[in-house]
Amino acid sequence: MFLGKVIGNVWATKKYQQLKNMKLMFVQPINASYEETDEPIVAVDTAGSGPGEIVYYITASEAVLPLPVNFAPVDASIVGIVDSIYSEE
Repeated sequence: MFLGKVIGNVWATKKYQQLKNMKLMFVQPINASYEETDEPIVAVDTAGSGPGEIVYYITASEAVLPLPVNFAPVDASIVGIVDSIYSEE
């Protein structure tokens, strides 16, 4: 799992049928110090997140696991909203 900050949403009037009622969000990958670590990605939101929230997400073939379908062309899924981060660094 990875940390990210939701920085926006994607409006798509046409998308893969299995993703019809799901939100697509722009996520900026971050580390525990809230520093950007990579380029923003698009992720399917399965947790009900919104812009400005810190989330954790999964990628690769596991990204389809939290979806209510057997297959969907998904590279990343938001699976939770972070309440707080504690790091000893």
